[in-house]
Amino acid sequence: MSECPFANLLNPDTYAKGMPYELLRQLRQAGPVLKMDDPITGVPYWAVVGHKELDYVSKNPALFSSALRSSFPMEHPQDMVDFIFSHTIINMDPPRHQKVRRIVHEAFTPKRVDTYEAAFRVHAKRIIDAVSPRGECEFVEEVAAELPLIAILELLGVPLTDRKQFFEWTNTMIYADDPDMATSEEDGQIAAGECINYALKLAEQHRLNPMNNITGTLLDGDVDGVPISEEDFAWMFILILVGGNESTRTVMSQGMRLLMEHPDQLAYLAANPDKIAAAVDEILRYNTAFTQMRRTATQDIALGGQAIKAGDKVILHYHAVNHDEAVFGDDAMQFDVRRAERMPKLGQQLRSFGIGQHFCIGSHLARLELLVMFEELIPRLRNAQPTGEIEYIRSYFVNGIKKMPIRFDAGL
Repeated sequence: MSECPFANLLNPDTYAKGMPYELLRQLRQAGPVLKMDDPITGVPYWAVVGHKELDYVSKNPALFSSALRSSFPMEHPQDMVDFIFSHTIINMDPPRHQKVRRIVHEAFTPKRVDTYEAAFRVHAKRIIDAVSPRGECEFVEEVAAELPLIAILELLGVPLTDRKQFFEWTNTMIYADDPDMATSEEDGQIAAGECINYALKLAEQHRLNPMNNITGTLLDGDVDGVPISEEDFAWMFILILVGGNESTRTVMSQGMRLLMEHPDQLAYLAANPDKIAAAVDEILRYNTAFTQMRRTATQDIALGGQAIKAGDKVILHYHAVNHDEAVFGDDAMQFDVRRAERMPKLGQQLRSFGIGQHFCIGSHLARLELLVMFEELIPRLRNAQPTGEIEYIRSYFVNGIKKMPIRFDAGL
């Protein structure tokens, strides 16, 4: 296959300085589905950057499998895919996927999640109280990382006294994809092993003293009358932990960055706090937490004017799709917290949580955490601005920020 003229979307260097907005615009202009080379792995792939085409792939799991080579965009040995990744719902196809998802869904229904708001707000106020008097903070660790981690640990039944340990484990697993960090794939596997051991201890505690939380819901569930195995539970525990923690932390950090880069919009929300809920959709649209996922074609098929062959690697680039001018207008590249005011269906059109059978099961939880945190911090951390260089996670999978020192005028 001839070399693609565009930068490799599966090279962490492509994202070393943050999301390459202009590159992604050029890709969309070149076509909704593009044939790409990956010199790093030697495995070519199709990049899906069109909104309509991404929806088609996502809604047709019989044609585009999550299980054959996993839904993760990186390359892994087939035995790892078959014997490890297969235990998590993100890497399952129908009919098993729906059966397992039904169990997890019970813990994340909107009705149940809404009952957490009061507790989330107490935590959010405490988080802001801790940094507000200083007039400065390192936003990612001191603010953005706090509520998502506290929330998911409480829902999993993990004592907050173990919060720091889980913060380090999740960072190690996520940063193992960042060549700039002093972590490796082996370190990530060790951290995952520690999480698994912890999850198995929780399972043992549940047998002795049943818990009414996500852990209890998973362990009490069954598929076709067969209880969820402890091994399946342990891997789902990790998926929920990392997904529920890292994704919201990332969107919160990126959202604050965008608001600081657009001080007029930050001032607008400070003066109109009732508009923050609508602004959350634009924050979610503009910077997805997870940049891209993978599918594997199960048969020859035409998509976006391209001839995809059975077994081909297909990459769903959610970030590129969220800026599709055909859906979001000629100003799709612009950040605008008032976009939802003129696009009432914005929340339905963004693909930050995916679509189809793998639509993020924790989306309502993430939206609630983002709403609560921005409602608490925007009125109190006034005139926020960065005080140093923003450090991004050098990854083509997680669209995260490592460090973002800021200063502000403390509110009441």
